[in-house]
Amino acid sequence: MPASMRTDPAQPVFRALADPTRRAIVSMLANGPRAIGDIAVEFEMTRPAVAKHLAILKEGGVIAVETKGRERINRLNPDALKTAADWLNHFDRFWDDRLAKLKEVVEKTS
Repeated sequence: MPASMRTDPAQPVFRALADPTRRAIVSMLANGPRAIGDIAVEFEMTRPAVAKHLAILKEGGVIAVETKGRERINRLNPDALKTAADWLNHFDRFWDDRLAKLKEVVEKTS
C-alpha cells in the first residue's frame, strides 16, 4: 500500500462507509442515537452481524459508543464525515471546470 494511503486520515472513514449496510446505519444514526437492538431490528441479519458493522464504524471514527447501564448507545460522529467530505470536495474543481466549459459551448451555439 502506498505511504500516502496509510497516512490519509479519510481512509478509515471510507473503509467504514464502503458497505451499504453501514451507510444505512449511518443514515439511521443521523436521526439520533440508537442502541444496537434498535438498529438490529431494521435489518435481516443477526444482532452479532450488526455489532460487527458497528465495530467497523467505530474503528473508522464514524460513530461513538456510550455505555448507559447495560446498553451501548451508538451516536454519529459528524466530524469523521467532514473528513471524507473535505477529501471529496477537493475534486469539485474538476466539475467546476467541466461545467464552465460546457457553459461556454452552449453559449457559443445559442
